[in-house]
Amino acid sequence: MTEPRVNSLGQPIGAPLPGWQKRPLPPRTPMEGRLCRVEPLNPERHAAELFAANRLDGEGRNWTYLPTEPFERMEDYRRWLEESNREADRLIHAIIDRASGRAVGVASYMRIDPAVGSIEIGGINYSPLLQRHPSGTEAMYLMMRRVFDELGYRRYEWKCDSLNAPSRAAALRLGFRFEGIFRQATVYKGRNRDTSWFSIIDSEWPALKQAFEHWLDAANFDAEGRQRRRLAELR
Repeated sequence: MTEPRVNSLGQPIGAPLPGWQKRPLPPRTPMEGRLCRVEPLNPERHAAELFAANRLDGEGRNWTYLPTEPFERMEDYRRWLEESNREADRLIHAIIDRASGRAVGVASYMRIDPAVGSIEIGGINYSPLLQRHPSGTEAMYLMMRRVFDELGYRRYEWKCDSLNAPSRAAALRLGFRFEGIFRQATVYKGRNRDTSWFSIIDSEWPALKQAFEHWLDAANFDAEGRQRRRLAELR
């Protein structure tokens, strides 16, 4: 086990970061994959397609842990997207299915902190057209690759309602490590939320990147599109 570093007073201190500099903000440019394209949200271009895709979730299950209820009118949904898109510390992306050319989900960079190299992935809403589809995994890979490879961030966070079992499972499948629960972290929809925290750090990224690329390779899927090896196996 490595001995901790100490200062001149014998107190333990963190590892030095020689040459560390503030990281750039994420650019408003598309991320191109084999199955999908992830591009900054444009409500004028994407709202109608996203609204139609979300309406396929007839029971509204996707919205249980989101800050709003399902939208009944496209005009209201578009207005909400426009308001969300103006938030300074959030960059919303639309996920475009290459086969259809249509927007089928959203995900956001949030709580962007260039000074310490930390960024959160959140605001994820995958319509039924994207759920359990390889392009959903590819979208997460593309957003991670930008954060670590292009921008040089140190930490990538995932947070969710601790009762949101699908989100917790997705975080673990994608390689995030569970860090703990912030009790009574916030209030939304008039109810309490305990928040589960997960993260990936830069030293873990190279192995995760390799696993993603092997999993996403076309050779990993049979003629019916079924995976030959699970992502967890490749890690």
